[in-house]
Amino acid sequence: MKATVNHGPRDVRVETFADPTIIEPTDAVVRVVNAAICGSDLWFYRGISPWPAGWRTGHEYTGVVEAVGAEVKGVKPGDFVIAPFSFSDGSCEFCDEGLFTSCAHLGFWGGEKNDGGQGEYVRVPFADAVLVVVPGELAAQADKRAALLALTDVMGTGFHGALGAEAGPGKIVAVIGDGAVGLCAVQSAKLLGAERIIAIGHHAGRLEIARAFGATDVVDSAAPDAAASIVEMTKGGAHAVVEAVGNQDTMDFATTVVRSGGKVCFVGVPATIKTLNFNRLFMSNVSVRGGIAPVRAYIPRLLEALGEGRIDPSPVFDLRLPLAESPAGYAAMDERRAIKVILDASTA
Repeated sequence: MKATVNHGPRDVRVETFADPTIIEPTDAVVRVVNAAICGSDLWFYRGISPWPAGWRTGHEYTGVVEAVGAEVKGVKPGDFVIAPFSFSDGSCEFCDEGLFTSCAHLGFWGGEKNDGGQGEYVRVPFADAVLVVVPGELAAQADKRAALLALTDVMGTGFHGALGAEAGPGKIVAVIGDGAVGLCAVQSAKLLGAERIIAIGHHAGRLEIARAFGATDVVDSAAPDAAASIVEMTKGGAHAVVEAVGNQDTMDFATTVVRSGGKVCFVGVPATIKTLNFNRLFMSNVSVRGGIAPVRAYIPRLLEALGEGRIDPSPVFDLRLPLAESPAGYAAMDERRAIKVILDASTA
């Protein structure tokens, strides 16, 4: 099979590997239909976070089950499935609490030993716990494939941010970041019933998508008075703030625009965040929470919302390429020519 491999900063390649097979009786093998390039992939692509040469890439994919182990009961060959960006056993105490990303047997796609999502096939451990079967009528709609792919990570991560910040009826929500996660957080805040949603970024086209997703206001983060203007327009700041970037500047921005008694939830991978303004948090009774999203817990709810037409995150994908051109997709996202890339690995 073909799969994407990291070889160093700004050097990913598509190479040939043996097709995966069933190893454990709880395994499944999935033929990838669509994969995605994530904003967090750019951290290793740019040489900021470690990802050794030779490790496979990609943690977002949907596909068709090709084979299952003897103990797999919940999925079968031919099922169209969504895979969350991490795998978990579904039976430990953390999984029982819905915190799948703290599973005792947590693992991630790609790396040194696991198949990456940016390939033609993936061996899936704990298949019954990991894979979510898409209802046939939804799986059959080709125009829904991009939206389904978003549920593997960015839509669930944006939802985690909005939920963690306690977006909801009567709340003013500020979303910092106009990447795929930030845009999905805007749509999530609308899904949760927020009264006012402020999207903050510096790409005009992306902020237009934010408006289409439900943002009532947009603010250019590059403006020198951006934070002050948000505090003024909200008469004291936002009740709920989602930080969807992972930089020190954006976290500082978040703790500036949240109102007293409000909540900040950070879901951007904190690659450069080192400090918090604890005096501001303390004196204003601001709560900060966040972390890696337990996307597996949210997929059924978001899948239902997608089927009912209450969400459609597909516009975050603005460049489509065949799997063989995944290096070009990385370059496009790195150079800000694309928000998010969808890769076609096979036909369903």
